[in-house]
Amino acid sequence: MKIEYLPHTADVVMRVEAPSQAALFEGALRGMAGLLKEGFCEGTDALPRECHFALTAPDTTCLLIDFLSEVLTRTYTEKAVFCKAVFNSLSEDRMDVHVYGQEAGGLDEEIKAVTYHGAHISRNKGNHWVTSIIFDI
Repeated sequence: MKIEYLPHTADVVMRVEAPSQAALFEGALRGMAGLLKEGFCEGTDALPRECHFALTAPDTTCLLIDFLSEVLTRTYTEKAVFCKAVFNSLSEDRMDVHVYGQEAGGLDEEIKAVTYHGAHISRNKGNHWVTSIIFDI
């Protein structure tokens, strides 16, 4: 899995590449967590906070953005950063997932929104899943 942060005016662009859809979604989750609190998920095994939810969306790209938006909402309501996702089911337009995290004790960066602008999931020459996501900060 590969995560990069790219420069963008007044926002942050995150590019994620992974070998599967589930790995792409979890990579995007960990990437967003890294923006919220740098290094927070590194070497963390104890993740006592758990949230469960199910989502439906028109396509895979919208499902990813909706997933990250839901986790971002839970970050603020639960006062926790989420680092791990376990998918009970995941398809092009539906998911049932448990996310795990821990109390953050403050954030390094506040994310206002996960945007649909420019979001698109594709496959590269190596058949890896790739996307870029813009976060409004």
